[in-house]
Amino acid sequence: MRIYGEPVSRLIEELSRLPGIGGKSAQRLAFYIIHLPEERAESLAGAILSAKRNVKYCSVCCSLTDSDPCHICASGKRDGKVIMVVEDPRDMAAYERTGEFHGLYHVLHGAVSPMHGVGPNDLTIAALLKRLQDTPVEEVIIATNPNVEGEATALYIAKILKPTGIKVTRIAHGVPVGGDLEFVDEVTLSRALEGRREI
Repeated sequence: MRIYGEPVSRLIEELSRLPGIGGKSAQRLAFYIIHLPEERAESLAGAILSAKRNVKYCSVCCSLTDSDPCHICASGKRDGKVIMVVEDPRDMAAYERTGEFHGLYHVLHGAVSPMHGVGPNDLTIAALLKRLQDTPVEEVIIATNPNVEGEATALYIAKILKPTGIKVTRIAHGVPVGGDLEFVDEVTLSRALEGRREI
C-alpha cells in the first residue's frame, strides 16, 4: 500500500536508489523537495538534467568535465611533467582543495578489485599508458587509496611503468593529524614509520 500516493512514493523510491540513501533518508529528502518553492524544485531538476546531459569525460585525464579538455588539462600554468593518478574525480577535487599540487591528473574510475570483478582493463590504465607515450612525463605519483584494492592498483601501475624509465612514486600514508597513536592500526603505523622525514 502506498501511503503518500503515486508521485511521492515514486520520488521516495527514486531517491532511495542513490548510493548511501536509505528509505528514511529518501523520505526526508522527498518531503524537503515537495516543500520547496516551485522555482527551487525546478532549479534542482534542471541542475540534475543539465549535469546528466552536459558532463562528459575529459579526453586527456578522464575526469568529469563540461568542456574537453577539462580546465585543469587546458591550463598552461600546470606542470605537465608530473601526473598524479587517482581513483576517482572526488580524490582529484580533494587534492585541488589543498592548493599544493600543480601538476596534472589521471582518473582511473576505480581500483583493481578481483572480488568485485574489476580488473585493470576496467580502469583507464590503457589511456594513461597512451598518454605517457604521447607526452614527456618525468614523474607519475600514484595516489590510490591506502586499502587492499588501492595498493594492488598502485603495484600494478608501478610494474607496468617500470620499463618506461618514468619515476613512479606513491603518496605517503600515516597517522592522521589529530589522531591518537593508541587507536591507529598496525599497518598505518608501519607506513608512518616508513614515510618519516627529517624535521
